[in-house]
Amino acid sequence: MSLQADFGDFQYRSHVYVFALKMSFLAVIFSGVIIALTIPPLGFLGLLPVTLSHAISFGAIFSWLIGGTVSGMLSLATGFTMHELMLSRAEFEKLSRTDTLSGLLNRRAFTEALDRTEGDASLVIFDVDRFKAINDRFGHACGDAVITAVSAVLLSAFDELSVVARLGGEEFGVIVSGEPLEARLERIEAVRASIAGRPIVAEDCQIAITISGGVADLIAGRNKQQVYASADRALYLAKALGRNRVVHEREGLHHAWHGLAETGANAEGRGLGSDNVMHAYGI
Repeated sequence: MSLQADFGDFQYRSHVYVFALKMSFLAVIFSGVIIALTIPPLGFLGLLPVTLSHAISFGAIFSWLIGGTVSGMLSLATGFTMHELMLSRAEFEKLSRTDTLSGLLNRRAFTEALDRTEGDASLVIFDVDRFKAINDRFGHACGDAVITAVSAVLLSAFDELSVVARLGGEEFGVIVSGEPLEARLERIEAVRASIAGRPIVAEDCQIAITISGGVADLIAGRNKQQVYASADRALYLAKALGRNRVVHEREGLHHAWHGLAETGANAEGRGLGSDNVMHAYGI
């Protein structure tokens, strides 16, 4: 009768009762073995105050009443103590992986999910545009309301196959899986448009917000840190091109080379946007 599995399952109350029942039976069996080893020799030596059969019967009764009952009660107490500890540990683990304001996963949990991601998927880094200006103009309570509202939109827009997290501040990360690339990009763009089209009401203020996004592809064999860096560069480019847009890493290279061509053709007349694009891609 193995008890090893029970110690890993104390988060379930039913397993606590099973554990206590097993311990009671073990106590009875152990008591029965002791009785079987001690009473017959005592009877043979004439040291029993009753007959051998009565002594064995009394021993069996006491092993059930005392050994089984006491062991069961102690096991229940121990089991429920372990149950509370397991629940507390699970709650602590959940809190350590959750962003308290948005209720989304935090950066640590997102990084772990990113490392576990295999197969075809897209990594998106979203950033709320001009968030500092929102905080400065409307106050931090409104800024928190913006974070909460954006979190709700992201959580509702992506299914259970995707991973949504708040990476810190006004930055969010999403791992989009389960669809072809073009469908994933359409969904990401739809999220951007949805947020841009609905003002957020907070503290008696209506706040119009937009978000920018950078997208990189997660494919087999590609380094996850490189994917993250590429999505981050694409986000930088989306900001440099005027914000309120989503840029895929392929578009980033196109814009970067376009900016380089601009430099050669008309160095004096190129705009600040071209400089930002080239800087984002190290050109």
